[in-house]
Amino acid sequence: MSILKLENISKSFGAVQALDGVNLSLDAGEVLGLMGDNGAGKSTLVKIIAGNFKQSSGSISFENQNVEFLKPMDARNKGIEVVYQDLALCDNLTAASNIFLTREITKSFGFIPILNFSKMFQRAKDIFKELKSETLPEEEVRMMSGGQRQAVAIGRTKLSQAKVVLLDEPTAAISVRQVAEVLELIKQLKKQGVAVLIISHRMPDVFAVSDRIAVLRRGKLVANKKANESSPEEVTALITGAIESA
Repeated sequence: MSILKLENISKSFGAVQALDGVNLSLDAGEVLGLMGDNGAGKSTLVKIIAGNFKQSSGSISFENQNVEFLKPMDARNKGIEVVYQDLALCDNLTAASNIFLTREITKSFGFIPILNFSKMFQRAKDIFKELKSETLPEEEVRMMSGGQRQAVAIGRTKLSQAKVVLLDEPTAAISVRQVAEVLELIKQLKKQGVAVLIISHRMPDVFAVSDRIAVLRRGKLVANKKANESSPEEVTALITGAIESA
């Protein structure tokens, strides 16, 4: 059963048609790879799902209920979290502090609330254990590898008990070993029933974790099929227009 369903989604910016009649769905515990060239409409689609943009036409349903996301908090309140490419982490804070940023746990010291670091560190430790990550709650983000930084960013989505996680280029500009760590994080989210949409230009990474592949070209959905029924060669041809649709 689809947890998220997009029907006939279109978006225009003046005379520019960024998306044109896109139909797409995402099931709980499914990983969907969204691919396309620069300007194909991938980021626009994700921003509509995340509540950053309002679609020009079409409808969105979440858990079989029609929804309207007018701002990012509307999507977050439903359980949709986004991990953007820049991760938006504070380098001078620990992993635990980043996970709990703006959602800190406090305790009372007389009438004064103070941060409860022990509880936050323990919860962060539990989250990293769930994700099978070796990231340490007490380590500062500035000292971390790209894979560990992704673990912190994804850890924040676990704190909010996200039902859908949107990942924007999660394996860009990191080493082969770190890529393996990030792909394992995605697999752990899948095992825990979280629906994941991954945008990436790195085709081997997408095929390594995705159940289904969707391809956008010039704002239109030209493919939406099981990953094991497609291939990197076919997706490349779809992206470039050598194949019209699949």
